[in-house]
Amino acid sequence: MAPGSDIDDRADIERLVRTFYGRALGDTMIGYLFTDIAHLDLDAHVPVITDFWETILLGTGSYRGGAYAVHAQLNAKSPLRGGHFERWIALWTQSVDELFAGPRAEEAKAHAQRVARAFHRRLRGLPDEPPVAPGGVLQIIPASPSER
Repeated sequence: MAPGSDIDDRADIERLVRTFYGRALGDTMIGYLFTDIAHLDLDAHVPVITDFWETILLGTGSYRGGAYAVHAQLNAKSPLRGGHFERWIALWTQSVDELFAGPRAEEAKAHAQRVARAFHRRLRGLPDEPPVAPGGVLQIIPASPSER
């Protein structure tokens, strides 16, 4: 399916979020984190995560949560490994690329990488990194074989 226009409104973001979770929940590598560990209530979660992305991409300020704390609690139940973050990025990027093309779509992918890298570093007890220059590549710390 060829991507359509850029991400323009909340409905676009919700479509992206639902597409991503459609992939992630059934994924053999990370699906169990959502279903068995977090016991994700998708109907309750979609509006919250849509608020998050709407704030990031459209500047609405609708998200007031603390995303890291939720992931730290999840990590305490089942350690989040480098491979988990890599897979999350791959599924998110696939979802964005399938549906959208444009500057906001690119920002959705870039911001997901920034968030994943920051969360992974914090969970591993590593210091924050300085920001990467525009156009720079952010990568998750390579997962050791035991983390995949």
